[in-house]
Amino acid sequence: MEVLVSEVGPRDGLQSVKQAMPTGHKIAWVRALAAAGLQEIEVGSFVNPARLPQMADAAEVVRDAVTIDGLTVLALVPNLKGARRAAEAGVHKVTIPVSASEQHSLANVNMTCEQAVEEVRRVCALRTELDAGRSLGVEVGISTAFGCTLQGPISEDWVIALAGRLVEVGVDSVGLSDGTGTANPAQVRRLFTRLNRELGDRAGGAHFHNTRGQGLANVVAALEAGVTTFDASLGGLGGCPYSPGATGNIVTEDLVWMLEAMGISTGIDLDRLMEARRIMEDGLPGQETYGYLAEVGTEKGFRYAGGPIAPEGTGRRQQPQPGATA
Repeated sequence: MEVLVSEVGPRDGLQSVKQAMPTGHKIAWVRALAAAGLQEIEVGSFVNPARLPQMADAAEVVRDAVTIDGLTVLALVPNLKGARRAAEAGVHKVTIPVSASEQHSLANVNMTCEQAVEEVRRVCALRTELDAGRSLGVEVGISTAFGCTLQGPISEDWVIALAGRLVEVGVDSVGLSDGTGTANPAQVRRLFTRLNRELGDRAGGAHFHNTRGQGLANVVAALEAGVTTFDASLGGLGGCPYSPGATGNIVTEDLVWMLEAMGISTGIDLDRLMEARRIMEDGLPGQETYGYLAEVGTEKGFRYAGGPIAPEGTGRRQQPQPGATA
């Protein structure tokens, strides 16, 4: 079995921290992620730079990323204007946040759920304007699919109905997102089973946050429901302004270790992934990051799924030697 790990740190992670990573550092980070084996990276978002100055250089980062062989370059867009800018920069796919919660939708994108669906329709129509030979993938992750800190519980029937509406207006895939970190494994297994049954090959991936420590447990539940694409963020960067105490996305390196240990291939090299983590941390001095692999490394005899044994200690932070100055 193979799984696609889609890295969202350069977008979801960076837009959630106050400091802005220098453009050159972002480009180096994206290149390091690709060198580690990440096949899909969400490199930025095309939003109003006055609202998110961390994303003001998104076009420049995209223009470099699309030159990397074999890499699918994504960007988040909240509306048609952002989609036009992303397409002009050359992205391969755009992802659009559509909330299942009316209150969250108004707070996040200043649109009702119905208005957001119509905006997605307009983005899908944009593809007819592209030059010959150009294509633009459009995917949606339904935010607050598992619950909302503003509105409370969300009807599962409504989530599935909304997913169907989005397919009707032309999106390529619809996934489910737990940005508020309220999902539990039983709920995840149930909702993704329904999504796969209703949408077939238009059913998309999972986006989990680890706010309540359920991130990797939810991944296992989603795997059991047939999900094969998972968003993750290096070092667990990220968060949600509508989820107090949110600790960010599931940690890419911990996710990769777990999947490979389970015999599920990701194609990602953990040593190189940890090198990418160091580049990320250098570009965000003082920023808190998360994850277990960075502290303890891989175990002796760890074997990639169907591949060679990894060097002992992959991913472990360098510890000061006795008598050395830390």
